Amino acid sequence: MRQKVGRPTIKEVASAAGVSTQTVSRVINERPDVSQGTRKRVQDIINQVGYRPSALARSLISRRSYTLGVVTAGLDYVGPSKTLSGIASAAENAGYSVLLKELSSFDTRDIAPIIQAYVSHHVDGIIWAVPEVGENRKWVNNPLMDIEIPLVYLTMEPQKDLSIVTIDNYLGSRMAVAHLVEQGYRNIGHISGPLDWWEARQRKLGWQDVLAEVGLEAGERHWVKGNWSSESGALGFEKLLEQYPELDSIFVGNDQMALGVIQIAQQKRLRIPEDIALVGFDDIPESAYFCPPLTTIHQDQYSLAKMAVEEIIKTIESIWDESEVEEPANNLTLPPTLVVRQSSRRCEKK
Repeated sequence: MRQKVGRPTIKEVASAAGVSTQTVSRVINERPDVSQGTRKRVQDIINQVGYRPSALARSLISRRSYTLGVVTAGLDYVGPSKTLSGIASAAENAGYSVLLKELSSFDTRDIAPIIQAYVSHHVDGIIWAVPEVGENRKWVNNPLMDIEIPLVYLTMEPQKDLSIVTIDNYLGSRMAVAHLVEQGYRNIGHISGPLDWWEARQRKLGWQDVLAEVGLEAGERHWVKGNWSSESGALGFEKLLEQYPELDSIFVGNDQMALGVIQIAQQKRLRIPEDIALVGFDDIPESAYFCPPLTTIHQDQYSLAKMAVEEIIKTIESIWDESEVEEPANNLTLPPTLVVRQSSRRCEKK
């Protein structure tokens, strides 16, 4: 996508000719609004340095729309909805409009019509904001999918030669479990999200690794699987109590499932944190008002969205100017933060 160092750029041609890059592009595209003298001077420099504009750059120069295509799914989930809101805000601040396509399901694999629709609308770049679930990223390695439009992916496993912006779910999980260990808890269970989600697998792995490092158990009876809903958190907690009676604390894969844990704890007259400590993930606005207020991992979806918009615009601009810049980092990762509230603070049982 980026030009290799050593290749003449449109900026160099413009500088040598003493004109703007826009004037060079007018000459290249044989626009009539350039004087004969300027046209000859620019053309002479082009011939002298051997400048050849890329097909993609010429396409952007002639049909730039200042529009970003955004593909999303699962807007009933907290993460995707907050991310989309952040993308729209960041794009507007940068002077871009957004053309949205919401997939009917996470596992949609017929991607070609979506890309073709965006090409027909002349979008300058695409942000793929669909969470990685199952094999819904398999198409990115399909050699037949020749996508010339700049594309940035959100929230997926790192892959070579792809521009990916994501939250460090593994680090967030480690922070949550390490906090429980530091508070003195030793029987730390886990309610995971659906494991076909890459984020859920990363959060479960962090739980396992921290417990292994401090010599605590993380076997099959120490965790259960939920589906991100409060109902699944409630059902998971009841199952976890049955199979892991020594349980003294839980790291839950998201705040919504943690709410279900709190409800069942109240029904069973289990006090939080005196009997069961609790840590969630997401830091949804309501988590500060749970009873008790929930310790959780804060992931800044707005900053994530801003990073994605900045990265796609940086790529678009480098194509527009044919800049000689180094290849961008394949993966940009935003660290989460631990927010400690009452639900996990160690208390002596009365």
